[in-house]
Parts: sequence; structure tokens; C-alpha cells
Amino acid sequence: MSAGALALKGITRRFGGHTAVDNVSLEIAAGELLALIGASGSGKTTTLRIVAGYEVPDSGTVTLDGRDITDVPPQNRGFGMVFQHYALFPHMPVEENVAFGLEARGVPKAKRLERARSALESVGLGGAGHRGIQSLSGGEQQRVALARALVIEPQVLLLDEPLSNLDPTLRQTTRDELRAMLHRVGVSALFVTHDQEDAFAIADRIAVIRKGKLLQVGTPEDLYSHPASLGVASFIGRATILPAESLPVEDRMALTIGDVRREFTVTRAPGASSTGRAMKVVLRPDALELVSPDSSGAWTGEVITRRFAGANAVYRVRLAGDVMMEVESTKMDVREGDRIGVVISREPVPVVEDNDA
Repeated sequence: MSAGALALKGITRRFGGHTAVDNVSLEIAAGELLALIGASGSGKTTTLRIVAGYEVPDSGTVTLDGRDITDVPPQNRGFGMVFQHYALFPHMPVEENVAFGLEARGVPKAKRLERARSALESVGLGGAGHRGIQSLSGGEQQRVALARALVIEPQVLLLDEPLSNLDPTLRQTTRDELRAMLHRVGVSALFVTHDQEDAFAIADRIAVIRKGKLLQVGTPEDLYSHPASLGVASFIGRATILPAESLPVEDRMALTIGDVRREFTVTRAPGASSTGRAMKVVLRPDALELVSPDSSGAWTGEVITRRFAGANAVYRVRLAGDVMMEVESTKMDVREGDRIGVVISREPVPVVEDNDA
């Protein structure tokens, strides 16, 4: 199986007066796992359908290893696809489900069943070929769907919300298995999801799309620590986003809540620069800490909610001016209603341009 390099260049798709995908350019390196994430209606599924060949763009091109495949029908692209609901045939045993795509390609029965068993081995289901689909767990069905997509030896694998039907516990373990399997077979993969945790756990890079426009592409760490826009900062992870005061010193800003003013170092996404417009700081829960309310320089407030999260707890604290700040802390003895102080515990703090200013 040889992985292919996939590229979208200036892809636009309109439905009547609505632009579902707006001038999207995106590259997926050979063997790379890339997640396209966004809210419902953001254009991610339309983008996937264009890559698969089920939608034709109004403008732009899709290329595979430099070859234009924009007008190539889906069945001739040789892409593997895992659908949200798996689309397995309940009347066929597992190995026949996996071999189905090979039958359509004219592969003799003995050969296609041999390849189906090999594909099942690659996803950890060796020996399960004669089982019925209804006897499988959700995670096993997901792996059968993956084996069926891989058995045709695609250069690119497309996945549409591949984990959405799994319960939370199974979902966590399947994420790790899916990433390991995809890297092991070396296929290039594009998958769409609205779930950030799925994207963070599986993808090498993540592309964020909003209202048809591509906002930023980068590693999970890039998007979390260096968001390029307010839209990315709001969508990725959790954060308190507040307007801040620019200082004469480069990469220094100040934030005043109530009568307490704090100065700190900030960081911008690579290539971003201060345009003189108003800026907002992105305070992640893990970059804040709870301290005594009488600590010097602390913003003080009241704990509104407390959520247990294993080795730590997540607190929502109401500060002066009804500013709500979410803080992740190892302090486990703080309770709802307590007076508490909040400080920035990690710098630099991400900063983005205020699009509404």
C-alpha cells in the first residue's frame, strides 16, 4: 500500500446563494493523518465529499500526487472510506463484508477472502471472519469498516465521524487503536469530526473550518497554544477570552479585572503581528492557578462550580464585573461558594486580534 499526497487548491462549493466551502486550500502529506474539524454546518462534510468525488466543486482542484482528479468519479479514485454509520451488511459474515469492495473490482473469490483475512489481521480481528455483524461490539464494527476500506489498498483513506457511534469508554480506547493502525499501514487519511478530543488524539495535524472558510492548520499543540484567530481560540479547547491592554514593551500586555491589574508576556501565532487593533488574551484553564484570596496580585472571586477530573478539578470562578474564569487545579479542598484568588501560572499567554473591534 503506497500513501498518496493529497492537495485541495482554491476549492469552492455553492448551493444556491449559500457558500458551503469558500476557497479552501489544504495539503495532506503522504502517510499523514489530518483532521478537519468544525461545528455543524461549517463545510467539513461537503469538503470531504468533494475529496471523495461525490460533490464537484464550482471552482478549484483536487490533486493526488500532483495529478488532477477533480473530475474523476468516486469509484475510479481508489480511495477507502469509513462512513459514520459504517454501512456494514448484516446478512454477510465479517470477511465477506470486508471483501465486498474487491468483488466489485473483479478479484476472484479465493483471493479476495485471503486479502480480507489479512486486512482483518491488520486491525486486530484475525479469526473473526466467520462471525456475524450483529455479534460484534461497536468498536469491532468500526474496525471491520476500517478493514473494508483498507483491503482495496487505497492511497487515501477518508473517514466521516468515525467514532461518533461509540460509547465514551470505548471511544477513548478506539482512538489510540485507530491512530496506531493508520500509522502502521502507512495510509494518508483525512477525517472529519466535530469532536476536538477525537481530533487531538488521532491527527498529526488539524484543520479548523468555520462557515466554509479554513481558519488555521497546524498540530494540536499549535492550535491550542498559538491560535491564529479569535475563531480558533474560541473553538479549540476551553478558555476565558478577554480584552487586554497593549504595553510599550514588545510582547507584553496587561489585564485589569476589578481593581487588580496584572502584566504578562504574550505569544502570537507564527506570522501574526500586532496591527494596532484591539487584542484579546486567551487564558486556558491549565495556565491559571487558585491561590489564597489575599495573595498579592491575585484576582479574587467566588467559586461557582467544581467538577472533579481525576488528578485535578476544574473550577468556574466569578470575578469582579461578572467575569467568569475556568481554572484547572490540583487543589481538591476548594468548594463551591468559597472565596478564592486566581493568578496566571504559565506564560506566555496566547493573544489574538479582536475581530469585532
